[in-house]
Amino acid sequence: MQISMNNTLYPGLSAIQVGLDRVDQAATQLASPATEVAGRSQSSDFQLENLRSVDRAQRSDMATNVVELTQGRIQVQAGVKVEKASDEMLGTLIDTYA
Repeated sequence: MQISMNNTLYPGLSAIQVGLDRVDQAATQLASPATEVAGRSQSSDFQLENLRSVDRAQRSDMATNVVELTQGRIQVQAGVKVEKASDEMLGTLIDTYA
């Protein structure tokens, strides 16, 4: 019996890598500097509304990035579970055929 390591380890490792990439990208977005507000010569009411709209957009982006962080963490955890199951299955196959 021939066991290919690529078939048993690749799905879990791939899930871990994609999850880590997702976490890295979301963390980078969270750490990036805030968006600048343009139009300094406008009336104060209009400026206030612009600031509020930027704040809403930043909160939305922040929430999206926090959700991405959580999804990445869950994806990494799932990949680890796949790797553990693969390792146990491979160990059982080796014990059975040895």
